[in-house]
Amino acid sequence: MDLEVVLGLALGSLIICCGLLKWNEVRYKKKGLPPGTMGWPVFGETTQFLKQGPDFLKKQRARYGNLFKTHMLGSPSVICLDPELNKYILMNEGKGLVPGYPKSMQDLMGKWNISRVYGSLHKSMRTAVLSHMGSNTIKSGLISEFDEFLRTHLSSWSGKVIDIQEKAEELWLLSTLEQIVGIQNDVMAQELKSEFMNLVSGTLSLPIYFPGTNYHRGFQARRKIISILEKLIEEKKASPSSQNRMLDSLLRFDDDTEAKFSDEQIIDLVITMVYSGFETVSTTAMMAIKYLYEHPRALEEIRNEQFGIRNKKSPEDMLDWNDYKSMNFTRAVILETLRLATVVNGVLRQATKDIELKGYIIPKGWRIYVYTREINYDPSMYPEPLEFNPWRWLDKNLESHQHFLVFGAGGRLCPGKEMGMVEIATFLHHFVTKYRWEEVGDNKIWKFPRVEAPNGLHIRIWDY
Repeated sequence: MDLEVVLGLALGSLIICCGLLKWNEVRYKKKGLPPGTMGWPVFGETTQFLKQGPDFLKKQRARYGNLFKTHMLGSPSVICLDPELNKYILMNEGKGLVPGYPKSMQDLMGKWNISRVYGSLHKSMRTAVLSHMGSNTIKSGLISEFDEFLRTHLSSWSGKVIDIQEKAEELWLLSTLEQIVGIQNDVMAQELKSEFMNLVSGTLSLPIYFPGTNYHRGFQARRKIISILEKLIEEKKASPSSQNRMLDSLLRFDDDTEAKFSDEQIIDLVITMVYSGFETVSTTAMMAIKYLYEHPRALEEIRNEQFGIRNKKSPEDMLDWNDYKSMNFTRAVILETLRLATVVNGVLRQATKDIELKGYIIPKGWRIYVYTREINYDPSMYPEPLEFNPWRWLDKNLESHQHFLVFGAGGRLCPGKEMGMVEIATFLHHFVTKYRWEEVGDNKIWKFPRVEAPNGLHIRIWDY
């Protein structure tokens, strides 16, 4: 009798599951949609996407082609792996293809974050960011400031075993908080580091607000970050003096067409800029150290370049713009790291109206995942694509190739691109000229949904 009950329950559960899957497919069965599967109600295929990552997308592409539908991260979506179509989508925001990040990311970054807004507000925010992080500002002093910051923070690493992932995250968060917000208080910076880590985890999760979920922890972190930034803004408004930091600029920013930003808009913009730089720059620096250790010839080449720069200067001289512009091989190492490690897998857009792509109709409100990861491994563009080969980037045409989309494209080209490159190049300058290192322990690397060393990336360091 007990066996019959168990079998009955199992059969009933199977019928319900099959029914739910079928119902969800029928629910999204509309003439003109790309082929594909939608998975479970609410959850869709999020679990397969996050766990299997590239393998899941390759499997779906093999079945349905370069454009297929799915349901992930809380929204019906279309995945695009067609390089030409991806370029078109990124370059045509005005045709109804606006940023459309997952609900979890939108909620945690805020409704006024620069990657979400568009039109005149986006233009004003981008102008404000570039006024502080563009080439002119870097030339006029930011590169020297970062040089001085690194000299202080890298000086005590010799003779130790460190987790370079943790150290890189700490370096860039402290640096970004100082540059953007003007925070030099170590206690406050450490508190914000913890909260930003929870925020990062929450942005790539199902938007289920329940205690214990990454989404819930991300929301709690956002509230604490906002509270800290609100206090800082109050202090800055009450103080007669002003720092030359992005937050100060945003509080007084005005142009001929736009009023000053509200405090809420400023907070969301600051959160997004700190999050973006912290996530991508620290990860690229960590992976560059790993690849250089694994490829001694590349390490020797970058050392020769950086010693060539250092030997022309006195010990107290800071790096300047001309030094950075002469770091051709170092730039190649950074670009090859971004490509091979796929620090950026793709970007999301959302249809503001029904849009036709390749003969299919993408309904209004659906998200489009512009998946650029696979082009990084295209042998026609990158011969022997799985090899770490920085020399390939010494051909200047490669960086300007129409399908090189690591930094985005069009009006959404990353405004912090050059600043991030400068920071990583400056870090590598000091690290390779000051230290030797070796990896210790089992340093596993995950590359999806974000690049990380789940147990840390441990290295033993000694003076060069």
